[in-house]
Amino acid sequence: MFDTIVALATAPIKSALAIVRLSGEDSLAIASKIFTKDLNELSAGQYFGRIVFQGELIDEAVTLVFRKPHSFTGENTVEFITHGSPLIAQQVIEACLANGARLATRGEFSSRSLLNGKRDLIQIEAVNDIINATTNESKRLALLSLDGSSSALINPIKTAIADILSLIEVNIDYPEYEDLEPIDRQKILQQIAAIRTNIDKLVAQGQQGRIIKEGLNLAIVGKPNVGKSSLLNALLKEDKAIVTEIAGTTRDVVEGDINLHGLVLHLSDTAGIREGLDMIEKMGIMKSRKAIEKADVVIVVLDASKELDAEDTAILEMTKNSKRIIVYNKSDLKPIRLNDGKLYISALLKDIVGLEKALISLFGIEEECYIRPSLNNARQLGLLQNIDRSLQSAWQDADNGLSFDLVSASLQEAYYDTLKLLGLDASADLSDEIFSRFCVGK
Repeated sequence: MFDTIVALATAPIKSALAIVRLSGEDSLAIASKIFTKDLNELSAGQYFGRIVFQGELIDEAVTLVFRKPHSFTGENTVEFITHGSPLIAQQVIEACLANGARLATRGEFSSRSLLNGKRDLIQIEAVNDIINATTNESKRLALLSLDGSSSALINPIKTAIADILSLIEVNIDYPEYEDLEPIDRQKILQQIAAIRTNIDKLVAQGQQGRIIKEGLNLAIVGKPNVGKSSLLNALLKEDKAIVTEIAGTTRDVVEGDINLHGLVLHLSDTAGIREGLDMIEKMGIMKSRKAIEKADVVIVVLDASKELDAEDTAILEMTKNSKRIIVYNKSDLKPIRLNDGKLYISALLKDIVGLEKALISLFGIEEECYIRPSLNNARQLGLLQNIDRSLQSAWQDADNGLSFDLVSASLQEAYYDTLKLLGLDASADLSDEIFSRFCVGK
């Protein structure tokens, strides 16, 4: 049983309302000491009264009572909804602390939800994703994780690994039982391969989901005066970067964010890359090179009205190992050759539809990606890849004819990582999971 914690559940700023949350076995008793109603005697619900401490009225408040296990943390929980003065909220917290509560640490309410079995770790991570969502699409993905849809993706993998383990372990530990299903090496290989195929699919979908959630860093590069700043302004739909006919106008990296059909792009308009004429321009070019290294996507801007020169060639060589889109700007100054394989735009005329489509298709972001649950943060994707590596080791051991106890060791590592994905105890004994499938000793 945990001690009772208290904290402000809303932003620590002046606002219309503030919420102070208590959670723990003694939360009803502590709240009752400062509230004009005895919450111990009341059922779950909403009550209006006054908060009083040491004979002084702190505020009138609406108080919400949640009885375990029907709360976010799975514990008895009380929420005081007060007027939104930071002073009032702090006084309520101090009154709770004086009556036996402890100040909650960062994320402790969510941690208790996990430890009390109300949410798994994927769902808990989704809470933070919802708070940080900047688009409807990223919020929708977070809600799919919150309701358990993303967690459900790992269950077939967990079950399939346990099925193989159970077959191996029972045959190793109970060889005397003649009615057990014998181990078929070829069948084990096929089952492991099928699980790995499923994981490959989840990783690909998770990477797409991560892009939707976190966005992409996009650098616009090219030599001076090819229209990089005009393109930035066209994408942002505002005149953020200074545009002139003077080469080298952009001396530093100019940044901005856009929402492109639900995909957040973190744009950087870089200084024109050439041999700098002065120290300031050289520093800007150095920052441009660093922006290219950090970018998920590089847009190389070439001048459609002129032939490529040595500077263009150098930039193409510099970005050849980057994921990039090459565009030919200033198409309004030169007739376009149809079907020549080039992507033409006119940043000046805001004619960039082709580029926008290319950005969406580059990462395979289709409509389905925005409504499909996925395991999409670094922790989840890393564990999926760990599971795949362990399964690969198990497959190789089985294929090389090694003993099944060695195959089982890699399978157990994979199984434990499925538990880590969900925030379950990875040190738990596998026996319950394995032997629940058999009637050994009948």
